[in-house]
Amino acid sequence: MVPFSLAVWLLLLPVLLQDAASSEAVCEAQAQRIIGGRPAPSDGLSWPWQVSIFYQGKHICGGALIAEKWVLSAAHCFPNFKMQTKHYVVVLGAYQLLNTSSNTVTSDIQRIILHPSYDSYDTPPPRGDIALVELKSPVSFTAYIRPICLPEASVQFSMEESCVVTGWGEIQPGVALPPPLTLQEVKVPLIDREKCNSLFNAAQREPPLYNPVGPGMICAGYQEGGKDSCQGDSGGPLACPYDGHWVLAGVVSWGIGCGRPGLPGVYSSVPFYATWISQHIPSMTFAMRGNGGVNGREQNSPAVILLLVFFALTLL
Repeated sequence: MVPFSLAVWLLLLPVLLQDAASSEAVCEAQAQRIIGGRPAPSDGLSWPWQVSIFYQGKHICGGALIAEKWVLSAAHCFPNFKMQTKHYVVVLGAYQLLNTSSNTVTSDIQRIILHPSYDSYDTPPPRGDIALVELKSPVSFTAYIRPICLPEASVQFSMEESCVVTGWGEIQPGVALPPPLTLQEVKVPLIDREKCNSLFNAAQREPPLYNPVGPGMICAGYQEGGKDSCQGDSGGPLACPYDGHWVLAGVVSWGIGCGRPGLPGVYSSVPFYATWISQHIPSMTFAMRGNGGVNGREQNSPAVILLLVFFALTLL
């Protein structure tokens, strides 16, 4: 005779495995589309974590969905957040901002949390240029709206890794993205911070910048220029392939011009701020290098919890 507790375990095992698989898949997306300098694929499925942040009815910044109620963006996108939070909204699942579809969801904002080291009066480069945006209501995940995995603090991305930055910003300095405002993507390699600082130090500009890329920043771009994020892309995601998945490496922060030779784009480093993120979202877990994959961010589901409780009772 099979013991009753073992029989229950065997009956629930498929549910447990299915639930674990689905929870790990929430933030997983295979690194299959890296195309530089042109509109994102028209199916709208490539970058489901990309969001647009509107202020008073106009797109001002990008962001990345990281959980059902949370978006990660740049602090400098919210100069008026204390008095005018109600004027900000988040648009999710969009491909063309002027041609919204049934896949698009608009959410009001509950609160905006700026990193404590950020000071809007700081002269560039900005420190702590990262912000958490809490949505008023959780969003339902679809093929067009899904979170991106977050790297834990210990994750180190390989330099020269080809990553992708996406957004609805300017296509040239002073040249707005034309209607219907189609999401753009561009492939850019990561640049070592020491090398990036040397590029800025060598640049001929007034006033000069000396080692402007601090510990909480990462660089991405080409030394010859030509491919970069620009105005309106701020707060958007710099996504890097990591063990076959997309992981949020950086948040569009600052630069000198757009795509200028020897002046790559600078991004707030997500691993650097992982501890701060977890302080405000205790339930958040982070992507890490596991046994051949990236662990999901979902907590144990009710089915898993009930199964564990049942097993504990059988041992009493």
